[in-house]
Amino acid sequence: MIIVVCGVAGVGKTTVGRLLAEQLGWEFYEADDFHPAENIDKMKRGIPLTDEDRGPWLERLRQLIKRCANAGTNAVLACSALKKAYRDRLRVSADVKFVFLRGSRARIAVQLQTRRGHFADPAILDSQFDDLEEPRPPEPALTFEIMDNVHDLVAQVRTKLGR
Repeated sequence: MIIVVCGVAGVGKTTVGRLLAEQLGWEFYEADDFHPAENIDKMKRGIPLTDEDRGPWLERLRQLIKRCANAGTNAVLACSALKKAYRDRLRVSADVKFVFLRGSRARIAVQLQTRRGHFADPAILDSQFDDLEEPRPPEPALTFEIMDNVHDLVAQVRTKLGR
């Protein structure tokens, strides 16, 4: 199984994804590590990425997911996957499960302002919400509201996934 933890910048994808992978004993991947240098430069400057910018990045992630699925390797991937088309592109098989993290713009803005060690300028948050297409039925995805206690959130995710 490959679990893709998705949502806007600053929602906690990496924190939740790392903890989930650690608890499950699975591989963890950070989608930001697969961006071309040009994308990282844009995000550092607070310039929103376009669909064209994201194309090669999504293809790298799709190939990673395919490799994991073909090898039977369980993994957790932290990836924005803001649009349904992006999630559809990454859903290479029924073994790919999406966990969408949702929170208010105000709360996420605070989290984004206080995080350290990430290249993205907090100014990209508005464009992230502009691009966001929250998963809606019949799209197969589990949605969770973010909360203060990440351990409780991961426990909820594990319960819903049967893990």
